[in-house]
Amino acid sequence: MFRTLFLCALIGTLAACGGGPRDISGARMPDARPLDPVLSSKEAKQLFGAQRDGSPQRAAPIGGYAKGCLAGGVQLAETGPTWQAMRLGRNRNWGHPELIDYVQKLSRKAAQQPGWNGLYIGDMSQPRGGPMLTGHRSHQIGLDVDIWMKPANDLTLSERARENISSISTRRSSGAFTNNNWTRAHHEILKAAASDPRVARIFVFPGAKVRMCKDETGDRAWLRKIRPWWGHHYHFHVRLSCPRGAVGCVDQAAPPPGDGCADAQKWVDNILNPPPPKPRDPNAPAPQPRRELRLGDLPRQCADVLAAN
Repeated sequence: MFRTLFLCALIGTLAACGGGPRDISGARMPDARPLDPVLSSKEAKQLFGAQRDGSPQRAAPIGGYAKGCLAGGVQLAETGPTWQAMRLGRNRNWGHPELIDYVQKLSRKAAQQPGWNGLYIGDMSQPRGGPMLTGHRSHQIGLDVDIWMKPANDLTLSERARENISSISTRRSSGAFTNNNWTRAHHEILKAAASDPRVARIFVFPGAKVRMCKDETGDRAWLRKIRPWWGHHYHFHVRLSCPRGAVGCVDQAAPPPGDGCADAQKWVDNILNPPPPKPRDPNAPAPQPRRELRLGDLPRQCADVLAAN
């Protein structure tokens, strides 16, 4: 209670303390008054990283995937019939209810693959979303999840084991090709993952996308959502679109038309034969380190999410 009153006093808004205007659905509307400068200047990752539980609000993703927060976050059970959440000490197995439902449904499909009893689930979001203390720039609004490439053949792992076990890499040649850890089951799980209409994009290393492009002999529409990106060989990253009616959520632009296979091949070509580096302009200013997000950089409602108790 004292924490909430303290935040309310700093923020200076009725909405953070349970009052303020509401829309026709009963949800609080953004307060037009600015944040207190002291709170506004605080690093957002420190504020959100300190939260241990979701906010007692209606579930809502607020802002963008890399600049936002999560109201009413739901925690994925640490162990289910067809999944286990990994790295429990991070407390990042939280998400919007749509993400929880998505993970559970995909894990049931994964359990149908030979050698897989389900999925090992990596980072989702923090209890109230927002920037993380370490790692990801995204995963801030409860609509992102990392899914391990390691077959989940043992769903009885202890909490200690889940802190120490590692996933497996499925790439070789710096991501230009898949290695012997890659199986047809990975293809089918990614196909199932991308075929859900709620998915906006799935990020995986370039060689995996090219491999799936070559191996797919049926419907190729799902390949459009599989996008090449650096890393992503120990896990693949699923991003859901903003749920219907989530007014404060900022969707990512749709991927380009087509299956994206030619683009993935360009990534592979550039890995195998890197283009020469662009000459640096001697008069250009030296690159500056990226500034950490402050609470004032996030949508105004994120202060209310922090203060809700």
